[in-house]
Amino acid sequence: MRPVLIIILVLIAAYLFMVCPNVNPKRKKRLRPFTETFVAHRGYFDNASNAPENSLAAFSKAVDHGFAVELDVQLTVDGKLVVFQDADLKRMCGDDRILRECTYEELQQLTLVNSQEKIPLFSEVLSVIDEKVPMVIEIKGEFEPDVIAMHLAEEMEGYQGIYCIESFRPKALMWYRRNHPEVLRGQLSTDVFRDKEGKRLNPIVKFVGTNMMCNFLAKPDFIAYNHNHVTQPAFLLCCWMFPVMRFAWTIKDQRELGRARKFFHVFIFDSFNPLAGRGGRPAKKYNA
Repeated sequence: MRPVLIIILVLIAAYLFMVCPNVNPKRKKRLRPFTETFVAHRGYFDNASNAPENSLAAFSKAVDHGFAVELDVQLTVDGKLVVFQDADLKRMCGDDRILRECTYEELQQLTLVNSQEKIPLFSEVLSVIDEKVPMVIEIKGEFEPDVIAMHLAEEMEGYQGIYCIESFRPKALMWYRRNHPEVLRGQLSTDVFRDKEGKRLNPIVKFVGTNMMCNFLAKPDFIAYNHNHVTQPAFLLCCWMFPVMRFAWTIKDQRELGRARKFFHVFIFDSFNPLAGRGGRPAKKYNA
């Protein structure tokens, strides 16, 4: 019986070691600005308007409202860092091509949904934000996320505004930890077994991703988790065991916002104004 108990204790210790994020209080304190506002997902957008997601107009609206912004970066085939969510261009541009197989020049022939807005360069978005509000930068890319991280770091040289990076890909966070450890970084996660986007992933990848078992390599300063899956055991364990900052994605209405306040410190939203109506107060203050 004793050997079995020892094995169980070793496995528990190994698991806790693997999922433990960075809990440095000084780094956690640097995340406080994100708790003092709401974070506009892909800008303060409306895809039925002239300010669709991840457009310069949507980011300008977010700045005007005083919201922090979340945005997505990926690379074109000619090495341009652009701001766009999807791997392909179908949903937002009505084009069947894959973004990473297009040149920036080719992308400029397209417009975003019902607007005249185009897929922006990341440098253009930086000019709109102009260090006025905090930024959450998601590194996209199923292929070579560390290469995207390298390009992003080059673009951010000299930037004095408040920002952090996040990614579903631990490889991107590991690159930042190794090359720019001063930059705050977050692990994006969800219950991949329940999300339809995870259907094509193998069970091992699903298990590791859902349980954030690469945290010991990436050492994220915060966990950004799908607020719909707060009952997931690994997430609850992180909440209970580790004093880590938690970002909720993506809040769609006041009801979801009220529920998320029980588990999260930072709130990424779209499709409504979190400051309007009942419960529309600034994000919960966090005592770092």
